[in-house]
Amino acid sequence: MRLQVYCEDRLGLTRELLDILARRNIDLRGIEIDQVGIIYLNCPEIEFDEFRQLMSEIRLISGVTDVRKIQFLPAEREHRELRALLETLSDPVFSLNLTGKVDMANKSAFRLMGSHHENLIGESANVLFPDFNFAHWLEREKASQVCRQVVLTGIDYLMEVMPVYVTDSEDNDVLASAVVQLKQVSMNHLPTTLYRTPGEHGFEHLVGQSSKFRALVNQAKKFALLDAPLLIQGETGTGKELLAKACHQRSHRAEHPFLLVNCVSMPDDAAETELFGCAPGPEREGKKGQFEQADGGTVFLYEVGEMSPHLQIKLLRFMQDGTFRRVGEEHEVKVDVRVICSTQKNLSELVTAGQFREDLYYRLNVLSLTVPPLRERPSDVQPLAELFLNQFSAELGQERPALQSGVPDFLSQYSWPGNIRQLRNVLFRAVTQIEDGTLTKEDIQLPETEQSAFLIEESMDGSLDDIMKRYESGILSNLYRSYPSTRKLAKRLSVSHTAIANKLREYSIGKK
Repeated sequence: MRLQVYCEDRLGLTRELLDILARRNIDLRGIEIDQVGIIYLNCPEIEFDEFRQLMSEIRLISGVTDVRKIQFLPAEREHRELRALLETLSDPVFSLNLTGKVDMANKSAFRLMGSHHENLIGESANVLFPDFNFAHWLEREKASQVCRQVVLTGIDYLMEVMPVYVTDSEDNDVLASAVVQLKQVSMNHLPTTLYRTPGEHGFEHLVGQSSKFRALVNQAKKFALLDAPLLIQGETGTGKELLAKACHQRSHRAEHPFLLVNCVSMPDDAAETELFGCAPGPEREGKKGQFEQADGGTVFLYEVGEMSPHLQIKLLRFMQDGTFRRVGEEHEVKVDVRVICSTQKNLSELVTAGQFREDLYYRLNVLSLTVPPLRERPSDVQPLAELFLNQFSAELGQERPALQSGVPDFLSQYSWPGNIRQLRNVLFRAVTQIEDGTLTKEDIQLPETEQSAFLIEESMDGSLDDIMKRYESGILSNLYRSYPSTRKLAKRLSVSHTAIANKLREYSIGKK
């Protein structure tokens, strides 16, 4: 029960109230004293007769003008109001105690960390945000608000750390806790003066958990520290450009430019000027090329397999010693540039076919990385989907949709010929279609195909029965989009309507 006692401001009155509760063996759970002459008491519920006697005894205290039972204390109401306000925020918010551990977090924080309440509460902030030393910040004589850029689950955030001070009995401000708020932003909109995470920055934007992905990243981190040319191969949409940027950011060239040159469908004259620049002439101004502008940094040649034979000769000359001539100029320019190339074609096959210079191929292929397609690492589909959904919710200014049960498996069973780019586009379209805040299988529109999941190594876990069920579920899921009824699907597969209905029910296909 909660009591509201109206009284005069008299010395000893509160003590008399507590004495009454002690004589009656009533436990005091909480007390609040208002400056306008109101005392609030929080006690366990008692029998009606004892309650009536207690109320009468309190009214007999000198200075008490009234006492009544209320539903909640002011602090409880304020706490619930603040909690409700926190839950409406789309930004993740954490409260930290003086030991640097999480005391409280809102729903957005739990969703970001992929944690349940019991896993996140009590977790050390240094584990959640390893790039910021909370222990050092809390130990300062006068901790002040700070702002840092952090990357969590592949997404950029502005992290604001705000100290919470309380006034002690001697009117001194004492640090009591800290509040951390994360605001999702684009890297292009980060303040130029903002502290940026060193070292690992760049690779933190790459998301995945499969063994093939981890092996790729580990190898790329080693290659990033070297200056030798790097060739990145992989199908379209696998993220070769993002990997190249991560290698640049991890290298000693990170403070210098990273410039991209698209080798696809570029005329020779324009491409040569773009790469090497041109000397001033009667009807033109001089121009620095990409190699000269990137001096000290990295030039990324996108789809180098599309480069014309003429440009291949020019590039080969540059790769030998880092020197080149601007178009229309005689003297040579020397720069210090690392070259990273990408291609979705097999360069060795192009060499065999006479479409790519063999000597240039060996110049470019000193270090090489091959990005595996998404169909070969299905366990990466769900974390990538989570990343994209978080990005879309921020871009569209709406709450992140929940995933219907079975959607992650449904996404992982598709072969994704367009790889990560296709996954992102499909999910963006799906997010714009949902209305009830839940993303279902029916919201996901994939190309009409009867090709199910490939039977690859990572989908072979479990018994033969488990493998066959996953394969059967993938076939039915794909076909159901083109034959969205049990009768149509049964006719397509030449089996009974009852058999198909049972299978769809077993795999939860076609249910909202």
